Amino acid sequence: MLKSLRMTAVAILVCSTPTWVAGADFDGSKPLLCATIDAHFCEIGEICYRTLPAILGAPDFVHLNFAKKLVIGSQRSIPIRYIESGDGQLLLQGTELGYGWSIVLDTKTGGMSATLVNRDDVFVLFGTCTPS
Repeated sequence: MLKSLRMTAVAILVCSTPTWVAGADFDGSKPLLCATIDAHFCEIGEICYRTLPAILGAPDFVHLNFAKKLVIGSQRSIPIRYIESGDGQLLLQGTELGYGWSIVLDTKTGGMSATLVNRDDVFVLFGTCTPS
């Protein structure tokens, strides 16, 4: 079950490719293709460890579809419940399988930070996005 939750967690939280694209591409007006670059996993009472996203079950790519408010992975689509824009970033939030998640995009570069948390586990992912 933990592996399934990890796969879902990572499917929620992903982004990739070059950061030279115009800033308006990352303001939520265009769909994005994203992939993770770096991952961290923490369990309560344990030391956090850094690993490759694939080891946590992250898909190579996901799509962020702002018009439909969806994070679309290879195995499922997850609704984006909240979107906020400001201070050079775009904040996305939602829930899935007992986890709360956040994805924060840098609106100038497409850089991404993401978290997925519940009372026992925390996943932290970093990456970049490109218009799709």
